[in-house]
Amino acid sequence: MENYKINNNTIAIIPITIDSTKIIEINNEFIINISSLKIIKYNCNFYGSSLNGRLEGTKSLIKVNYKAPIIIEETNNIIFFPTTSLRLISCSWINFNYILNYKKNNKQSVLIFKNNKKLLLNISYFSLKNQILKSYKLYSIIKTRKEELFL
Repeated sequence: MENYKINNNTIAIIPITIDSTKIIEINNEFIINISSLKIIKYNCNFYGSSLNGRLEGTKSLIKVNYKAPIIIEETNNIIFFPTTSLRLISCSWINFNYILNYKKNNKQSVLIFKNNKKLLLNISYFSLKNQILKSYKLYSIIKTRKEELFL
């Protein structure tokens, strides 16, 4: 596989090793031999920007630059957030739009997606909650701006 195109079915991008990644979709899971960061960078370019451009856009909209959520694709409001610093190999990317709920599990967190899949993340509940709130703020601003275009 040349690379993976993030789409409306993509739920999460989970690194396994430096060069392999688990893709979780609504009805499918598979592993590809590309790093999670390369997948994110490829998709930013595929949908007309760069990762740095997406990060700059987020910074300008919600004034966040650490572990910032990004808009992968604008038309369908596909927003992903990182679980750690982008510099870490262990950084997973989660599609904000598929989160149904989340809860604490000792020092980790469990994400529950809209299709009832669960994902255990090695991040604190507070950190996960903060990432979701940042993503919601980004989503809300984009949605409002799109609506204003049609007034």
